[in-house]
Amino acid sequence: MSVNSKVFSDLQSINPSAIIELFTLQLSTALHGANTIYRFHAGSNLNANGKIVWDGNDYLRYPIEASGFAFQKGQLPRPRIIISNAKGLISSILLSVNEITTGNDLTGATVTRIRTLAKFIDAVNFPGNTNPFGTPDPNAEFPQEKYSIDRKSLETREVVEFELAAPTDLAGVRIPKRQCTRKDFPSIGTFVQ
Repeated sequence: MSVNSKVFSDLQSINPSAIIELFTLQLSTALHGANTIYRFHAGSNLNANGKIVWDGNDYLRYPIEASGFAFQKGQLPRPRIIISNAKGLISSILLSVNEITTGNDLTGATVTRIRTLAKFIDAVNFPGNTNPFGTPDPNAEFPQEKYSIDRKSLETREVVEFELAAPTDLAGVRIPKRQCTRKDFPSIGTFVQ
């Protein structure tokens, strides 16, 4: 039984456990000056500080609203993610990044959406280090969704909004980036009968 089938079979049960949505924001050294990973989740937890531990990593509780992950009429999704800026965390990240690359605003940073079920999160999230919903499994998750930040669309004291793009959804970029000609590949443009 594959790991993903554990998630899907639990969803089809009479009483499935809750879906836990986690996010990582990964900066790159070339664009942002540091190879840093920030981990967030939008929900709440029984812990006093509200963090969720998944696969040994701490995901901090931070108000996040993410939408637009569904495929529409054959088009790649262009999700939007709105992150609270009440404590100024996102603005401080933007300021430090913009010192390295002026006007970057986290463009090119990778946002990963990780979804799993409550029965699979680490036992340290619960009193007595026992998951009452099931057996922890750090590999039981939905397929991860990776996107790049395409642009910052809004920044206020309260929130920062980013528009995300799939890695293959880049304006003006062709795949493959190289033009194929008959000089390099003689069979291009010929028909085999």
